Amino acid sequence: MSKAMRQMLGQPGRASVASGEAASDLASDEACGPPLEHSRTGSAKQMAGTGGLLEAALTRQNLQTAWKRVKANKGAAGVDGLNIEQTSQVLCTSWPEICQALLAGRYRPSPVRKVLIPKPDGSQRELGIPTVTDRLIQQALLQVLQPLIDPTFSDHSHGFRPGRRAHDAVKAARAYVQSGKRVVVDVDLAKFFDRVNHDILIDRLKRRIDDAGVIRLIRAYLNAGIMDGGVVVDRHLGTPQGGPLSPLLANVLLDEVDKALQVRGYSFARYADDCNVYVGSIKAGERVMCYLRKLYTGLKLQINEVKSAVTSAFGRKFLGYELWVAKGREVKCAVAYKALDNFKARIRQLTRRSGGRSMAQVVEKLRPYVLGWKAYFGMAQTPRVWRELDEWLRHRLRAIQLKHWKRSRAIYRELKALGAKENVARQVAGNSRRWWRNSDRLLKTVLTIAYFDGLAVPRLS
Repeated sequence: MSKAMRQMLGQPGRASVASGEAASDLASDEACGPPLEHSRTGSAKQMAGTGGLLEAALTRQNLQTAWKRVKANKGAAGVDGLNIEQTSQVLCTSWPEICQALLAGRYRPSPVRKVLIPKPDGSQRELGIPTVTDRLIQQALLQVLQPLIDPTFSDHSHGFRPGRRAHDAVKAARAYVQSGKRVVVDVDLAKFFDRVNHDILIDRLKRRIDDAGVIRLIRAYLNAGIMDGGVVVDRHLGTPQGGPLSPLLANVLLDEVDKALQVRGYSFARYADDCNVYVGSIKAGERVMCYLRKLYTGLKLQINEVKSAVTSAFGRKFLGYELWVAKGREVKCAVAYKALDNFKARIRQLTRRSGGRSMAQVVEKLRPYVLGWKAYFGMAQTPRVWRELDEWLRHRLRAIQLKHWKRSRAIYRELKALGAKENVARQVAGNSRRWWRNSDRLLKTVLTIAYFDGLAVPRLS
């Protein structure tokens, strides 16, 4: 944190807001933030109950917590080109004016910067990156709004909510199928975040909060343009992914569908715009699909008919998982084939033999991806698949090691140093140019699992 910002803040106090993305366990107050707060200070949550939501969002305590969250999330610069540290310097002088503009309803958010993220299937996902200042304001709003709005959401909604995660949705799906509802109505919305109707969203938001200042500010964020190739394009639909408020606003809109399904007693699980409804027959599923079309049409949203289906719940991908039946008719989870293919494609990128990197550098890049993937797919009950992936990964690493040693003499010398038998060292060294084929069989007796454990290569099994 810059010295100037620290002086402006003085001695900050601790803040804790019970919300998922809105909260973080912060062990230290050593973080820069907005230089000044609104004149009313105190607990944002206490003030929120009086209707002064915008004032509550602009308290020193709430803004400091929001700044810590924005800083922890890192992220790229917006259209102003300012990173987090640069923004902290600017806010030291400009925040009082920004705060007054917010309270007076005169603040106009900057356009978001368009970024296209490649998806595994070859398509692209559009993100809108707000400026760091706008991320700070959105995060401060989120911390006040989420504790008020989130408790009103359906229990069947699991995406971007405090204390909930994708695993909860997968567990719910497995329980429904285990109970005998083995047909799924798998609904995929076409470009949901790009097609959110602003008027409908604001109307649903007004039903939940009664604060004209907050509604006006959120409307301003929805209407902020998007900069594409240096040109600002007006936006009349959509809430681009990339801002802290977008997930909450998406849940506000889709909760109407959740409540309609809940009233009819359907078994379903939703994570963001992915919704699966579980029924006992294809005919029942077709009736549900017709009902969902009617509900989404009322929100001016469109179902992607190509990706949506009424089909067997087994083998159907949901949040990267699929379900299968084990002995005793027990329903279990597995990693979906598409997710496995994506994993292998990424591992191939990270373990290219032409990278010119040491084994330590390869493992350093490999570890966070494998550990993160393992943490997400840890619910999968397929030990054989894990073992096969481990063996395949070690096979690739052995090929890299052979190419690093390169010449027959070097291979022979290194293998002997590792304790290889004479015949093994000679045979492997004799086939020195066959990296992939030579990295199996005999080499496995030297570059063992223990060898890779010593290099801190993570295991999946």
